[in-house]
Amino acid sequence: MNAATPITPDLVAGHGLTAGEYQHAVELTGRTPTLTELGIFSAMWNEHCSYKSSKKWLRTLPTTGPRVIQGPGENAGVVDIGDGQVVIFKMESHNHPSFIEPYQGAATGVGGILRDVFTMGARPIAALNALRFGAPDHPKTRHLVAGVVAGIGGYGNAFGVPTIGGEVNFDPGYNGNNLVNAFAAGIASADAVFYSAAAGVGMPVVYLGSKTGRDGIHGASMASAEFDDASHEKRPTVQVGDPFAEKLLLEACLELMATGAVIAIQDMGAAGLTCSAVEMGAKGGLGIELDLDAVPCREDGMSAYEMMLSESQERMLMVLHPDKQAEAEAVFAKWGLDFAVVGRTTDDLRFRVRHRGRVEADLPIHELGDDAPEYSRPFLLTQPPEPLAADAVPASDDPAADLLALVGSPDLASRRWVYEQYDHLIQGNTVQTPGGDAAVVRVRGQKGLAFSVDVTPRYCTADPFEGGKQAVAECWRNLTAVGAQPLAVTDNLNFGNPERPEIMGQLVGAIEGIKAACTALDFPVVSGNVSLYNETNGEAIPPTPAIGGVGLVEDIGRSASLAFKAEGETILLFGAPPAWGTCLGQSIWLRDIADRADGAPPPVDLDHERRVGDTVRQAIREGLVTAVHDLSDGGLAVAIAEMAIASGIGATLDQPPGDAPTASLFGEDQGRYLATARADDIGALRDLAEKDGIDLVTIGTTGGSALTLGRSGPISVAKLAEAHANWFPAYMAGG
Repeated sequence: MNAATPITPDLVAGHGLTAGEYQHAVELTGRTPTLTELGIFSAMWNEHCSYKSSKKWLRTLPTTGPRVIQGPGENAGVVDIGDGQVVIFKMESHNHPSFIEPYQGAATGVGGILRDVFTMGARPIAALNALRFGAPDHPKTRHLVAGVVAGIGGYGNAFGVPTIGGEVNFDPGYNGNNLVNAFAAGIASADAVFYSAAAGVGMPVVYLGSKTGRDGIHGASMASAEFDDASHEKRPTVQVGDPFAEKLLLEACLELMATGAVIAIQDMGAAGLTCSAVEMGAKGGLGIELDLDAVPCREDGMSAYEMMLSESQERMLMVLHPDKQAEAEAVFAKWGLDFAVVGRTTDDLRFRVRHRGRVEADLPIHELGDDAPEYSRPFLLTQPPEPLAADAVPASDDPAADLLALVGSPDLASRRWVYEQYDHLIQGNTVQTPGGDAAVVRVRGQKGLAFSVDVTPRYCTADPFEGGKQAVAECWRNLTAVGAQPLAVTDNLNFGNPERPEIMGQLVGAIEGIKAACTALDFPVVSGNVSLYNETNGEAIPPTPAIGGVGLVEDIGRSASLAFKAEGETILLFGAPPAWGTCLGQSIWLRDIADRADGAPPPVDLDHERRVGDTVRQAIREGLVTAVHDLSDGGLAVAIAEMAIASGIGATLDQPPGDAPTASLFGEDQGRYLATARADDIGALRDLAEKDGIDLVTIGTTGGSALTLGRSGPISVAKLAEAHANWFPAYMAGG
């Protein structure tokens, strides 16, 4: 294509614009758009950049709170953590690129989310990820796992940020679309946070970082469309990353920010130069004029169309104080990075692009950015299934054998094979490493931050509203389990085609559930991402609204972990019903042992969730418990096995009460925690639970080398540990 290419209906459709959207573009320009303008409309109005199907619902989420400094709408959210510090964090998807080219897709996903954080003046201190792959026996799954994990490790390790946690799960629903959601957090001074809104007329617009190439053109548009059998042909739309260049860019940006030269800053992520320039101008109520002749390019003969749509990595756009320009240029020269004045701010609210003496684009800037199309799509809410009747669930023939099978299953086996490829100790501040409920990083003195990423897609498939609630509640619970006060969340909403009412209904239901939980738990949403059109040949992924949470640990010396600490301690269960567990609907046991996937998922009582969590957190802070673990997939039996495996210490549980020991052991009722305590502290714990109106029962003791589940035969901890450790390495070795 070149500037003379005629604008045909097929070309418009190929740019992901509907006939109505194109007609709107014609009305805005008052003429047929140029090819470059068509590309700009395509970049700014696609789903990935404009959120045109989800904006209506995202606005309903709770986004404010006493600690929230910046909510959604910036590169990342900003939350006060005291002592003049803020944590800046966000989660974003790189799903489509990672399916087409796993290594680079995942690597540049990490690079992009790190830029979102340090663009705002923060030094990154932690990275996490949430990964979803197809069935283990699908012919492409092993290849995707290997490439994605290598890409995450290759970029994060080289950049120098610890990758400290996340999720990896398998389900046939992801056979055609794997998910790669990347999370990053950084620390900044509260008085040195940088934003993207341009200010001042005639200010220089400066291009910083690496040169522009032809990689990643139409990347954002590709991420806003379904896949088909020809998806491999989209490989050229995947960006190529350079973590060493990004490390230089980080240091140069932070040094430049300290000079006072920066008025506004925006990273060049999705839609590259187009999106960064439009967003800076639109947010600041200004126009932007670009001169593409000044853009540093690594390939000869690039057209305006290619430069505006390239998603080459490790690039920034800034508006600088003119009197600081020379000082700023010297900083970037020192770090060996490009620095070029490529435009200026204007007062005419136009987005104007010049190249080789021609005006290639002249468009109204607000209509491209803040006033992009918005849809109220029809939706059909998912009808949740009925709860399983007690007599409709088979009893376990051998709970010990079932437990052994579960801890060595694809979804519950150890993820050590994955996280050992990530450097989780770099920077020297990681207090709790991957494998626990939440990772913990020291930020100053004894103060730390805890991080967790959670969602249970099988719950969301059955009932998006309860699934959305549960994703938030489990994240809140995981932070609580290490003793952190949950502060705020970022979300990554992964769904299929929103033009289908049943898929739009899943999105609406999940957002409503997230809203309910975040409101009840004072856990506001401060940033996030929506990834739609995750489907291939009409087959959508399971609804997957991933929640990334951050919590504050006032004293890392008082944080808790899941490993048993000693023999002879009492095992306690917080927040459980009298039967310990009741809900087997949509559970791992029902799916993997009974070969069924029916019933309603466990309901989330948010008042109960909050009261139990607050009690557990207080018990941790007062030093009354020695180990804590929340109950989730696999229920009580899997949780107690994980505590034993982590420590090498066995345990003996009492016989579960009632007539349904299967549900007691493997039910996935929400709002429950396991803990251990010394004998001298049991009385104080009972008093605390009684004061707060929380159910607390003793269910066993630690000790020995085996795990005994009531009257079920003992199983050695070593055997459990072997099954838990071996699945992933054997699978990746082709076993």
